[in-house]
Amino acid sequence: MSEDGEFKASKIGVVGAGAWGTALAQLSAKAGCEVTLWAREQDVVTSINDKHENQTFLEGVKLSENVKATANLADMAGNDYIFMVVPAQFVRPVLNELKSHISESSAIVLCAKGIEQTTGKLMTEVVSEVLPKSPLVVLSGPTFAREVANGLPSAVTIASKYQRVTQRLSDAIGQPTFRPYASRDIIGAEIGGALKNVFAIACGITTGRKMGDNARAALITRSLSEMVRFGEKYGADRSTMMGLCGLGDLILTCSSPQSRNMSLGIAIGGGKTVAELMAGRKTVAEGYYTSSVVAKICREENIDLPIVMAVNDILHEGKDVDKVITALLSRPFVSEI
Repeated sequence: MSEDGEFKASKIGVVGAGAWGTALAQLSAKAGCEVTLWAREQDVVTSINDKHENQTFLEGVKLSENVKATANLADMAGNDYIFMVVPAQFVRPVLNELKSHISESSAIVLCAKGIEQTTGKLMTEVVSEVLPKSPLVVLSGPTFAREVANGLPSAVTIASKYQRVTQRLSDAIGQPTFRPYASRDIIGAEIGGALKNVFAIACGITTGRKMGDNARAALITRSLSEMVRFGEKYGADRSTMMGLCGLGDLILTCSSPQSRNMSLGIAIGGGKTVAELMAGRKTVAEGYYTSSVVAKICREENIDLPIVMAVNDILHEGKDVDKVITALLSRPFVSEI
């Protein structure tokens, strides 16, 4: 809102034109915002500007003419919000390229889900190191890009310690079919989004091995327990991970092969090797990278996350899938809490 109470359309820059970045750009444009979408690939820029479609990452979705694509990060200047939607392992280098082009008044909306492999740092820590004076928001929740882009009902968590920024962003992009819920727990919102990708790979493996719906339900429930345990080590609020950005995202990502992470797990469970699957992927399965860094943190901090460790053993230690599953099922019986 402007000072006189009338709505003022926000200027939004979206950094990363994969499926989710494109969906967020489309969502924002439909809400009346002026949107600039950055892609590193020139063919993606051309496709969006000339055909109003991201034929590489979101084929078949007609984009608003208010979405303007660019390959130049300098075009992010002057935006009220900068949505960071590049894969987690590229957030730091892209921010370093971006920081000379934007002002400190531009809020950074973190949409990447993962943990930095080289440092073990959360994405919020990475953003705070590179852009320490910029207001920071985490946007996370159970969302498949194509459904959001097509206007199907969705809800997300928008977390920030800056309540006014949260409210303005909600006003800018919120719609009847896209409902933002405010939170002040940025750590909880981020951890839920990062770990659910690892658990989705685990659920995919059990699906690929045809272990049944009972096994998947149990695995999702125990995954939530691990998510809460890990989050509390970082000071996250347990209730945050029971919400959209934790339990909600976990259920969605662990229940549909639309999830890149679950589809990776299904293929592994079906007998394909990790090496061949990773070599042939066009899109990023963040859980692959997150599993190794979380496993390292667990060993160093003595955090008991058996599902995470099992996924890491399969993806990065070369262990046999059936032997890992057998070991997981053979763990001692414990209390549920």
